[in-house]
Amino acid sequence: MKIELPEEEFRYITENSQECDKETAFVLTAQNEKYLQNAKENGAHSIISIKDVAKLFGVENIKIVGITGTNGKTTTASAIYSFLLDLGYKVAMQGTRGFFMNDELIEGKSLTTPSVLNTYKHIYQAVAAGCEFFIMEVSSHAIAQKRVEGLDFELKILTNITQDHLDYHKTIGEYIAVKNSFFQDDGKKLINKDETKASFNFKNTFTYGIENSATYRLIAYSLNNATSGIIQNIKDVVPFTASLHGFFNLYNLLAAIAATHILSGKKLEEVCEVVDNFAGVSGRMEQVSEVPNVIVDFAHTPDGIQQVLNALKEKELLVVFGAGGDRDRSKRPLMGKVAASLAKKLYITSDNPRNEDPQSIVDNILEGIEDRSIVTVELNRKKAIQMALDEQQEDEVVVILGKGDESFQIIYDEKFPFDDREVVRELLKIS
Repeated sequence: MKIELPEEEFRYITENSQECDKETAFVLTAQNEKYLQNAKENGAHSIISIKDVAKLFGVENIKIVGITGTNGKTTTASAIYSFLLDLGYKVAMQGTRGFFMNDELIEGKSLTTPSVLNTYKHIYQAVAAGCEFFIMEVSSHAIAQKRVEGLDFELKILTNITQDHLDYHKTIGEYIAVKNSFFQDDGKKLINKDETKASFNFKNTFTYGIENSATYRLIAYSLNNATSGIIQNIKDVVPFTASLHGFFNLYNLLAAIAATHILSGKKLEEVCEVVDNFAGVSGRMEQVSEVPNVIVDFAHTPDGIQQVLNALKEKELLVVFGAGGDRDRSKRPLMGKVAASLAKKLYITSDNPRNEDPQSIVDNILEGIEDRSIVTVELNRKKAIQMALDEQQEDEVVVILGKGDESFQIIYDEKFPFDDREVVRELLKIS
């Protein structure tokens, strides 16, 4: 990817050594430093640092917010983005769902945290559009690979830490350490006080929580129909209502309200007034059909599955799920165990098998399930969804987990069109 800067002594910049020439400067980062010699051999105009890019792009003119955690990054980021927009600010957001500016989708879905230069490009666009805030999801991969190097964060947020990505990080200890490494500086931080695995620099730290005393504490809540709660911040005690469902979303909302309050300097009452305008994120606890009741969610970790199914525990649940191939295998039996403990029946199927045998993935999931009488295995995901819908009784809920708003299924290295929500609509013949 080349970025044009016509007013500089070089015309373009790139982080790809193969794109270098006499008009193009090579942006040296932690990720690409091994290609420095190749950039020179290709005739790079010059070698510049990511700090040089920050100055060229006016990064200091925007407040950057970074959100990390195993679950809740996307919903928390989207809620902050929504609240700030409703409060009259110009805002950009980068994450799993894509790149948004001022309530418009600019680029479609990509990595949770893109390459260093891609992120800087998005910030550059946001600055040019007059945005005051840039909200971004920060993955554990991005932290480990220094894909956020050089960024000066106005606020860093921790949602939670549970098991994920052990195919990359190898041990849960390493994964926890990587997450916590993001919070060791002196900058402003907003930490989930109820997350026992959190470790951070106490300087400039705000906290939020439900179970423990915190800077922002939820002192009362209701999950009947809509969600409502009362937040205490020092002497301020303020109510809010929201259309999101599930206990876990109370944490996402609490983090977003606290962050917006810190960032904007508005009164807490003003922030809470716009909370109910946020309708949630597609593919996260999304009700695709009311009658019959069908819900699609992105949950793909043991903790994520537990949170979603617990939110629906008053109902009898028929759960369709699988696990991604070429990813953390150790979480698969745990996913099976959690799902079996909360569901009436399980339909175990393929997710994104990638280069793994779908049956071997299912076998890993089954290792965590003692009572196999509640399990049906159907590797064809569409057929598995059809079976759950066919067997659903009037008061039961079909819950389809793992892919959320993904519009494809990855088999080997190919992406095939597949959207759980569209499949449900097709099978139920609803528009």
